Amino acid sequence: MTAQPRLSIGLPVYNGEEYLAESLDALLGQTYEDFELVISDNASTDGTQEICRKYAARDSRIRYLRLPRNIGATPNHNRVFAESRGELFKWASHDDLYGRDLLRRCVQALDERPDMILAHTGQAVIDCDGQVRVPYEYGLATASPHAPERFRSLLFEPGGDDFYGVMRADVLRRVKPMDSYHHADRTFVAEIGLHGPFHQVPELLYFRRDHPTRAERANPSMRSRCINLDPRRAGPLHPTPRLLAEYVWGFVAAIRRAPLSPADRRACYRRLAAWMTSRVRPGAGERVEDRAPVSPDRLTVSVDALVAGREGRQA
Repeated sequence: MTAQPRLSIGLPVYNGEEYLAESLDALLGQTYEDFELVISDNASTDGTQEICRKYAARDSRIRYLRLPRNIGATPNHNRVFAESRGELFKWASHDDLYGRDLLRRCVQALDERPDMILAHTGQAVIDCDGQVRVPYEYGLATASPHAPERFRSLLFEPGGDDFYGVMRADVLRRVKPMDSYHHADRTFVAEIGLHGPFHQVPELLYFRRDHPTRAERANPSMRSRCINLDPRRAGPLHPTPRLLAEYVWGFVAAIRRAPLSPADRRACYRRLAAWMTSRVRPGAGERVEDRAPVSPDRLTVSVDALVAGREGRQA
């Protein structure tokens, strides 16, 4: 591992043995190599520890950290960023797959566009076997130079996994760490978007896996998802109404903290008021992959040719 990697990848994991090796192969086989991979094992009870130690022993870019107890998904996500050293940062998931050029294309985009604070690529949902089931177009206006327009789009438009883009670490340090209320990742990304525009790399290089044990499937209720994010949410002081109220307040607080002009701040508050009114419509703002398990009659395409290291996996 280099003394100061340009990019840090943070991979929080808990009981991820089923898909972890495939994800590690895809990350370690990237054509861009100047990165560190920080893995934080949230006290897994399956074979996750063995897999991580095996990969760390043969690739010096990996730093494997193991927690003595499960602190929840959100604190673990924040931990890998706190442990990172690169000027760029990316979160990775233990069950997703990545095209070989994903990191290279995103880093290149940020180098060529200093005004952009995040770069991401085209994406598709894949199933348990790595077959593409739901490819979809990114329709958010996050590349707009105007903060209120980016904010409006992130509020109203479904889809997008900007959270898993390559980001400038200095911007991440200026926003509030991710919380664990309902859809806290959305308020987190919205606050990032208030600091600057995102760049969409026009290539399908990110493959988000949908499977029965994925957190959103294994925890179908709002409250159970939040407890998975942070076990402290299990107490009586965190009923569902509070989780919803924190979600709305998260957007308000993001606007208050962001470096906006008075006019842009007022415009963002107006967008938020319109969004709150629109929430009476059932299903408004749902992600494509969160609505229902993927259907087998969807378009099926193998991603083997796009993902690194599948033939030589040794874990």
